[in-house]
Amino acid sequence: MNKHIIGIIPARMGSSRFPGKPLAKILGIPMVGHVYHRSKMSKLLEEVYIATCDKEIADYADSIGAKWVMTKDAHERASDRTAEAMLKIEEKIGEKIDIVAMIQGDEPMIMPEMVDLAVKPFLENPSIKVVNLMAPIRSMEEHNDPNCPKVVVDKNHFALYFSREPIPSRKKWKGDTVPMFKQVCIIPFTREFLLKFNELEPTSLEIIESIDMNRVLEHGHKVKMVYEEFETYSVDTPEDLKKVEKLMSSDTLVKKYAGN
Repeated sequence: MNKHIIGIIPARMGSSRFPGKPLAKILGIPMVGHVYHRSKMSKLLEEVYIATCDKEIADYADSIGAKWVMTKDAHERASDRTAEAMLKIEEKIGEKIDIVAMIQGDEPMIMPEMVDLAVKPFLENPSIKVVNLMAPIRSMEEHNDPNCPKVVVDKNHFALYFSREPIPSRKKWKGDTVPMFKQVCIIPFTREFLLKFNELEPTSLEIIESIDMNRVLEHGHKVKMVYEEFETYSVDTPEDLKKVEKLMSSDTLVKKYAGN
């Protein structure tokens, strides 16, 4: 491949919906720890870093032997924190990164194969700039949940639109003719496009939907969506944490790192 591919997990304690979320424990392990250990199992990532502005998270990273980067505390978007961390990593290693996978710290059920699926399109098509994973929505409750970002795609699996509303509409179909997909927040960028994305002017639909990828679409760029069938759930609220902990109680992957 001859490409430098890394993962960066942006994490901060000041979540408005769930303060302290990265260090909230699932099966006795802080959530960001689950994300880190599982991402490290990817076959395509050279290294995984935690990007944070909080000493508590940096201290935890040290305790598990994870590499971390201290970033500014003024970032409002994960992509800004990821870009700052990437540039600092490049300065430290003396080389440029080719692809950076931004792995959200509230995805504790992530599977290493999901990271590899998200990265592979860059290795197969040099025109790809940014990739998102998408997974089937498995219930009407999830389809209606505003914390679950939804996406509709074209026939080549490029995103048409992202929304927190239930799209596509169920008013004219019974739910068995058009698939319902959710965005899964493992988002690899090429180095250049990550920097360009952060320079693009924020857009109306991005702000209305509170989904960064709409900025990409509104500025005329494409987001490649990759289908995956792993049943995973992000954590946005304390109630989500309880649900995910119950689901992960039988997760065999946890046993591989639980003693770390």
